[in-house]
Parts: sequence; C-alpha cells; structure tokens
Amino acid sequence: MMVQADTSEPWPRVSVVVPALNEARNLPHVFARMPPNIHEVILVDGHSVDGTVAVARQLRPDVRVLRQTRTGKGNALACGFAAATGDIIAMVDADGSADPGEIPQFVKALLNGADFAKGTRYAYGGGSSDLTRLRGAGNHALTAFFNLCYRRDYTDLCYGFNVFWRRHAPTLGLDATSSPPPGGGRLWGDGFEVETLIHVRAAKAGLLITEVPSFEHSRIHGVSNLNAFRDGLRVLRTIFAERRRTRHLPATVAAPEPAPPQGGIQAQEVPDNSAPSAMAAGPEQRSSGRTR
Repeated sequence: MMVQADTSEPWPRVSVVVPALNEARNLPHVFARMPPNIHEVILVDGHSVDGTVAVARQLRPDVRVLRQTRTGKGNALACGFAAATGDIIAMVDADGSADPGEIPQFVKALLNGADFAKGTRYAYGGGSSDLTRLRGAGNHALTAFFNLCYRRDYTDLCYGFNVFWRRHAPTLGLDATSSPPPGGGRLWGDGFEVETLIHVRAAKAGLLITEVPSFEHSRIHGVSNLNAFRDGLRVLRTIFAERRRTRHLPATVAAPEPAPPQGGIQAQEVPDNSAPSAMAAGPEQRSSGRTR
C-alpha cells in the first residue's frame, strides 16, 4: 500500500536502483509495483542472457539501463548510486522479494528527519514469507553482535531494502570506477557483503537511521543463492573487517550531479538497439538469480 507523506514539503525525486542478473521473468511483477511518482528507475544489468534488458524496456520505456563495471551485487549498486540523479535513492531487488510499493513509507521516514531508512521484517506491519527458522536465528545473532559493536538498536541487519538521501551516498564509500583485479575476482564490497557494508559505514558515520516495517516475499521465479551458513560468515567477516578500518568517512557530503570520473571506468548506459531479445536466449540460459 502506498503511503503519502504528511508534509508541506514538495515530494522529493526518488531514484530506484535495481541490480539484475537474469531476472526477465521477475521484472513484470517488480515494475508493476513501482509508485507512479518515481523520478527514475535505473536497472543495473550484470550481463544477463535471458532478455532482462529487453523486458525492462518493454515494461518501462523510460528505464535507464547500465552495464555494471565489474561483477557482483555490490558493484551493481555502486554503479547505480553513482548514476542516480534524484534526491533519494531506493535499493530494490529484482527478484520480487521486496515490494517497491512500500517506497513511500521509507520516503516519509526521510522527510520526517532520518538520513537513512532501512527495512525491518520484525516491526509491526513487517514480516516474511521466505525467512526460515535457521536464517531467522542467524539474523538475530548477527544483529545483536552488530548492535554491540556499533551501539545501535537494529532489529533486522540482514535485509536489503534501504532508502536514503543521495547526498549521503559518498559516505558509504562504494567504488564504481576501479578496474577489476588482475586475473579476475572482486573488490571489497562487490559481492553480497555490500548490504552489511552499507549498514556499518552508515552507523560509523553517525547517520540518523530509522527502521521501517517491510514485508519480504519469496522469490517469484528462479532459485535463490542464499545459504545461511556461508552468508552468515560473510556478514560476520564484514563486521570485523570494517571494525578494523581506521578511516572514518564523513557523515554528510553534498552529492553533485553525476559526472564522468577522471580515472578508472564508468558504467555505460545501454542504448535501446543494444538490448538483447528476450526470445534469443535458449532455455539453458534463462536461469534467474545473481551469482554470489
């Protein structure tokens, strides 16, 4: 359900960043739930082979499509943040697990004074149809450890639906322009550890963070790559690694309009005529889900 903010301020421009890898079958549901007053939708494609880009353009002709500069969800988000032009950035998964229709509730929290609004499945009005007992227990333990380390009172660390003022994007320190490491691989923050990384850096910077009730749905199509043990270790490693960092990022940095970087590489916007056909991919190429 959409909730309009009780404020006399003009409704801010919202950029929705959607990282996607082979999510053609899920995009119709996700795009249908976008609020009508969204400033822009930025699909960051991880070189999908199932027609994700073509489907996105068919569903929403005004969508901005970027090719990410490296691999992984974290790099895709970094590219999307760097390209966003709105006042607010919303992170929405392409698998249908997060409901874009909830975005106005997050925006309202920002208009009420928060710097960063993070979703929680444990507040009244939130919930999940996808959270197993094992994952839930692990999330509670990791959230408690995070709160102890960073003096926070979060209820849900391992949930990736976040909305924040774009001026705070530099605070998160995500790298969109560096070249991939020699011999392949990823840079720190390129993978699924990015969600914990974002929470850690926002907390260390002293941002005013509020939790917003959110309901997590099961993935609509495809197979999830979630693994409770592996992903729990990744979250724990991120908390420890970031705690050892001595560099503290500034709490508030004005975000200029996006401009080409002076060095490194930049996510390229995909023109319409380069979008692959949804019918071109064979059945063996249509598996959904971002690899970790």
